[in-house]
Amino acid sequence: MSEAALAEALPAPSVILQLLSRLGVPCRERPDTANLTASRRVQASLLEDAVGSLLVLFPQSQLLDLNRLTELTGRKLLAIKPERLERMLGKHQLSRLPALPPLTSSPCLYDERLLQEPHLLIESGNPGTLLEIATGDFRQLLEKASAARFGVPLEQIRPNLDRPDDDRAEITQAVQAFTARRIQQRLEETIEIPPLPETAQKIIKLRVDPNATVDDITGVVETDPALAAQVVSWAASPYYAAPGKIRSVEDAIVRVLGFDLVINLALGLALGKTLSLPKDHPQHATPYWQQAIYTAAVIEGLTRAIPRAERPEAGLTYLGGLLHSMGYLVLAHIFPPHFSLLCRHLEVNPHVQHDLIEQHLLGITREQIGAWLMRTWDMPEEIYTALRFQHDPEYAGPNASYANLICLATRLLRQNGIGAGPQGPIPQSLLDRLDIPREKAVDAVRKVLDAEAVLRELASQMNPQH
Repeated sequence: MSEAALAEALPAPSVILQLLSRLGVPCRERPDTANLTASRRVQASLLEDAVGSLLVLFPQSQLLDLNRLTELTGRKLLAIKPERLERMLGKHQLSRLPALPPLTSSPCLYDERLLQEPHLLIESGNPGTLLEIATGDFRQLLEKASAARFGVPLEQIRPNLDRPDDDRAEITQAVQAFTARRIQQRLEETIEIPPLPETAQKIIKLRVDPNATVDDITGVVETDPALAAQVVSWAASPYYAAPGKIRSVEDAIVRVLGFDLVINLALGLALGKTLSLPKDHPQHATPYWQQAIYTAAVIEGLTRAIPRAERPEAGLTYLGGLLHSMGYLVLAHIFPPHFSLLCRHLEVNPHVQHDLIEQHLLGITREQIGAWLMRTWDMPEEIYTALRFQHDPEYAGPNASYANLICLATRLLRQNGIGAGPQGPIPQSLLDRLDIPREKAVDAVRKVLDAEAVLRELASQMNPQH
């Protein structure tokens, strides 16, 4: 848990303590810290179908496999709608769902391996505080529940984190396994990825042209009216607090954003529009463009915090932030029915990183396929590395700072409730590798959170279906 979260930790709600006392189940309050064993932590997921709701309990060292649950119960259960869960929790003034069957009055199914630990930790109902209950006492709460084996141990799921040379073979294997498309000689033809837009091709040429001028990039951006409007609105937004009115693309570049930022911003927006946003998405997910823009904005601040002599190319780090979730769009593009299944699994496994769920269901991760797309489009090696190794806080290979910055930015945002998945700690080694003091990293994310309304407005102007 972050230092901010520790400061905000609330004691266990009295309604929960009174319920346990009435049931004769002793408990002890414990702070929620990152070093607690996952097999002791009880994950509670409230699911539903036409028949009704079902409370499912399993250790956080497991992934809830909905296919196995269907085989077991004969029911096609999905995560309960967020608004219904919020109403239920609100009735008891809770913000988290405790793993207490008597609280929900729903039938309960639990994974029998949950009871192998001597003590269990459950959500208290308030963030930052857990309740520790002896397993013998916890059994009393399960008298009317059914036991089964349906969780998948996370230790059995091994995504390819550090063998990029195997990506092509693994992507091909996944396409063969999950689509009806005939595998052709070239993976690029099989997957039918859209070609690079003409605007993006022109911007890439300008990026590597040492003689490129403001007039050159202005000319390219102005040929795409939607892109031109976005660049101007970016510069005119309160986020950059530009003096006076921004009247043109050239004005935006010269007076506010600068050549480097505009060329990478324009490239990121152009590439982002080559694949449509999926109609399906996980409940509670931060919208795609909000996540992209928040991440790029945090990275912009983090890059400035790196000593000038060690600082990577600012425009490229910003571009890495904008594109960091491109693999998510590619998965939706290639595997539509399975992408829907992936969304349902992300909903019922909020304690599991998305790469483990993707590896379990598809055999590849969004990082692998997003990085592969960057190679296919001949993007700079720094961007390939940024996308491929963004979730490895220990990555120290070539162009490490680009991947490390995304890793740091997404973890900082997640600690502040932006982005899906469990909160990961921010290792000191990651900060040391980037040479960013922890307080400066916190300042960078605070600036973005202070401007959240403005950035959300910029994100809403994106036209992903264009």
